[in-house]
Amino acid sequence: AATAAATSAMAAAATVATTPAQTAASFDAATLRKRRGDSRSGGGGESDGDGAGGSEPSSRKRVRRTVRGASRRRQSNDDDGDDDAAVDEGGSANGNDGGAAAAAAAAAAAAAAQAAQAAARVAVATGGGGDEARTSRYAYEWRHGVFVVHDGGVVLYEPPSINEYYKDLNEMHSIMANPPAKSFAFRRLQLLEAKYNLHVLLNGHEEMNVQKTVPHRDIYNVRKVDTHVHHSSSMNQKHLLRFIKKKLKTEPNEIVIFRDGRHLTLKEVFESLKLTAYELSVDTLDVHADPGTFHRFDRFNLKYSPCGQSRLREIFMKYDNLIDGRYLAEITRELMDDLTDSKYQFAEYRISIYGRHANEWSTLSRWAVRNNMFHENVRWLIQVPRLWEVFKENNLPNLPTFGVLLDNIFRPLFEATLNPSKYPHVALFARQLVGFDCVDDESKMEHGFFRKFVEPSQWKSSRNPPFSYWMFYLSSNIRSLNALRRARGLNTLSFRPHAGEAGEITNLASAFLVAQHINHGINLRKAPVLQYLFYLKQIGLAMSPLSNNSLFLDYHKNPFRHFFARGLNVSLSTDDPLQFHFTREPLMEEYSIAAQVWKFTPCDLSEIARNSVMQSGFERCFKRVWLGDSFDTPGPAGNDIRKTNIPNIRVMFRYENLRSEWEYLFSLLGQSLTQQAISARLVPLLPPLPQQSVEATRNSGGGGGGG
Repeated sequence: AATAAATSAMAAAATVATTPAQTAASFDAATLRKRRGDSRSGGGGESDGDGAGGSEPSSRKRVRRTVRGASRRRQSNDDDGDDDAAVDEGGSANGNDGGAAAAAAAAAAAAAAQAAQAAARVAVATGGGGDEARTSRYAYEWRHGVFVVHDGGVVLYEPPSINEYYKDLNEMHSIMANPPAKSFAFRRLQLLEAKYNLHVLLNGHEEMNVQKTVPHRDIYNVRKVDTHVHHSSSMNQKHLLRFIKKKLKTEPNEIVIFRDGRHLTLKEVFESLKLTAYELSVDTLDVHADPGTFHRFDRFNLKYSPCGQSRLREIFMKYDNLIDGRYLAEITRELMDDLTDSKYQFAEYRISIYGRHANEWSTLSRWAVRNNMFHENVRWLIQVPRLWEVFKENNLPNLPTFGVLLDNIFRPLFEATLNPSKYPHVALFARQLVGFDCVDDESKMEHGFFRKFVEPSQWKSSRNPPFSYWMFYLSSNIRSLNALRRARGLNTLSFRPHAGEAGEITNLASAFLVAQHINHGINLRKAPVLQYLFYLKQIGLAMSPLSNNSLFLDYHKNPFRHFFARGLNVSLSTDDPLQFHFTREPLMEEYSIAAQVWKFTPCDLSEIARNSVMQSGFERCFKRVWLGDSFDTPGPAGNDIRKTNIPNIRVMFRYENLRSEWEYLFSLLGQSLTQQAISARLVPLLPPLPQQSVEATRNSGGGGGGG
């Protein structure tokens, strides 16, 4: 729906200034208005305008079908992203925030006690028997690569076809390459950045004065979430070194691995490497990124192995090993203790499910439950590495088709959702999950497919499926799973893949169609149309400038500063502290370096921190305590400066800019931004504030004109 409105308006605006020949070659305004009136929201098929009658060329009919398909997918994604509104799992704020903080702390204590008891009970998620009665109405089937759930014969979520998805994606590619659309988007983005610079000139000093009047809050004690960090490298190199040395001194005779036909103790492993605890150093570990990793993702992956030894990676950084991941669990608990000490920092750890075996979920969830990997400062995401080509090279007999891999990834979650007493560990761990990620080296060349897209059950090729193929089948299965979990009153999962770190910018078009938020997204600097669309829909970007600096893009070339100024929904994250950071607080390291290099003000940093909380999958009860009771209300009405440390004038500036862009786009189509469009969730905004409220906000939140 966003694509339909925004791109149609861009094309209409561009035709005004073009020659008659160019105008004839582009979309005319009348056709755009007809198309806009014919596009539907995903949930109820409502129309934002009058449908166009009569016949029209087949190309226009195809575009209208494309708009409807894109609208339906984008709407479904928005629905999934807001599903946590129905599930308030308890949590604590770790701070002095009055009665709300006490309530959240009580909820956290109750949730922690319940989680500990549930690990020993049979019916974990339901708190008792009766699974058969509660789940007998639900059933699911495998259909064209997607699990489809039935509720008494009614399909809860009907996924689109792969052909429909690729028609929409091709239309997106055409829009991205349209010269008038690119010019229009580029000018609008430049205007947004110029507005921000003017705002800072006129109101920056007043914003700082307002922040000085806020008790207690500053950049150190506003809540910040590390929205993108990989669990196996979430510690810094000094932390890992200290842990390894401690284990060598306290547990040298612990049997830790089976190699070369025999079991080896930790001491024997290091003797085989001709290393002692005294000789170990961060240089010896060699896990930090260096100039040799720039544009060499293969070398970067080797940095995950301490001392270049895969056996050390297996011992200390894997949950599926001879010691059942005990060392990794101990390091994780130390990291969680650090988060507790920091009090205002939180993390969303990504941990891998590869899809090689059907029992991966059981192994991971047992590790998490037995080692109590639940913490009020931590939530978990599942990352799915795109390693099909590697699996086929290794001739894994249990992966004949790509469909089997998808089955291994999703079937255990469907089973645990329907029968939690039968799969207690998976059911409990799923309650701590907030989303899925998809990772791999985007700079690899992909083999495109332009004719027929085979179903996953027929994909036997050793070639890795394209990025867009992965995106479709992962997102479709996640949405189907969410439909089931929503029906059962459980938490739902967002889709937040890596996209736009390197490689083709078309990957970002796939992510725009199916993802709630993405990680990195630095390639948006090359695609003004997509960048403008990401701004209009406020799709979150969890960006990691220090990571990009070591792999693909020098720090001073990173577009984060421009994205932030233009109003994109950006947050700072660490990615891999083991490879990129030096201190015990890698997230604060990201904030401090960004502030120094790009001259961010305290207001800027507080806004970025608030974005990170909004992007995160933490439950609404947490966000209410951290940001205020009305945190999800757009504009100053949803801002509590006592918690966010953001002056209302900054919030109003962002709100007015975004709304004015939507109003401008609708005006180009000869329409107004109506309540119908807002209620249909085409536009992620509420009606404008009354004028007296706007003036009051300006007067109280800082102001000198131009806000």
